[in-house]
Amino acid sequence: MLLWINGPFGGGKTQTAHEIQRRLPGSVICDPEHAGFGLRRMLPPELRGDFQDLASWRQGVVEVLDLALSKRDGVVIVPMTVTDRDCFRETVGRLTELGHDVRHFALLAERETVLRRLRERGFGHLLQYVAGKDAPLRRESWAVQQLDRCLERLREPEFAEHLWTDHSTVPKTADRIAVLAGLTLRPNNDGVLRTRLRQARVGFRHMRLD
Repeated sequence: MLLWINGPFGGGKTQTAHEIQRRLPGSVICDPEHAGFGLRRMLPPELRGDFQDLASWRQGVVEVLDLALSKRDGVVIVPMTVTDRDCFRETVGRLTELGHDVRHFALLAERETVLRRLRERGFGHLLQYVAGKDAPLRRESWAVQQLDRCLERLREPEFAEHLWTDHSTVPKTADRIAVLAGLTLRPNNDGVLRTRLRQARVGFRHMRLD
């Protein structure tokens, strides 16, 4: 089975993926961003755009995930934002066409919730004034610039199943995905402090500077 966890940047995809992987024996995370940023770094700076526009990225993601799903047992978890319909068909749709059991979930939240989460994750001094009642929007942040577009597109029917997470913790969101996918997670016995420390480590490891 493939769990594709979609959502806006800052919507909780990576944290949810790691929570599921931690509590689901035999599961593995395959992050398509690794390939995307590798391809992006190959280009001269003036040619670096959205790596999802590259056919090589879309084809490579399908090839690698097809291999992982075909050659090993266990659930493959993919935390990746995809909002373009054609790109969605060429990745998620193509893997379904190849016969894999693909379960897609779009994590949604109100705009202010996502902005708050971005600040709490420490993304920056670039985000420290975002959405403040008396502070202007910082256009320097790519994540914030993309937020409205992502939220609008991901609400569309083709990106179901939709999970609203405004009032849900990461462990609870992981539990909801597991139930909908027919999976059984190990109990979450960690307290609040341990959970926050673990999530901080995950967030730090996945910060992107380019």
